[in-house]
Amino acid sequence: MDTARSRQRAEPGPLTAFTRFVLCGGGVGLASSFAVTALASCIPWALANALITAASTLLATELHARFTFGTGGRATWHQHAQSAGSAAAAYAVTCLAMLLLHQLVAAPGAPLEQAVYLCAGALAGVARFAVLRLVVFTRNRSQATATAVAVPTARPVCATVARDSAPARPANLCPAA
Repeated sequence: MDTARSRQRAEPGPLTAFTRFVLCGGGVGLASSFAVTALASCIPWALANALITAASTLLATELHARFTFGTGGRATWHQHAQSAGSAAAAYAVTCLAMLLLHQLVAAPGAPLEQAVYLCAGALAGVARFAVLRLVVFTRNRSQATATAVAVPTARPVCATVARDSAPARPANLCPAA
């Protein structure tokens, strides 16, 4: 009972979880950008980006499981797969935004490209946070809540049934009485 309550108390609220999500995801993203640049000097950029994206998604999912959403343990393979799906969707959103920009503006400058990319990434990140919090890591919170709720009561609840016959003694109705 105490462990279920302590786990429940350790779970961060939405604002705290979002702040941690931004810090973890942003930190991993920043490190990833440097890693892609360094790796792209040895192999094609697209391959470097794919490898670093896969590695950074694995790392970020572990950080989110342990720190951001307060599950207190490692992420499962199912959670990694769901997280990868949400990361792929976020990647598609940023690619679509850049494609749309290049369709609307003949030669966008670097500041405009960066602004569009960052805005699309921020919107995709908020959506990804919601998916991770409400879908991917929700099972652990539900189990902790169910464990805390399933605590037995101190006394059994006794029900009485009205009958036409003579009233029964209280000890016959409820053995705990």
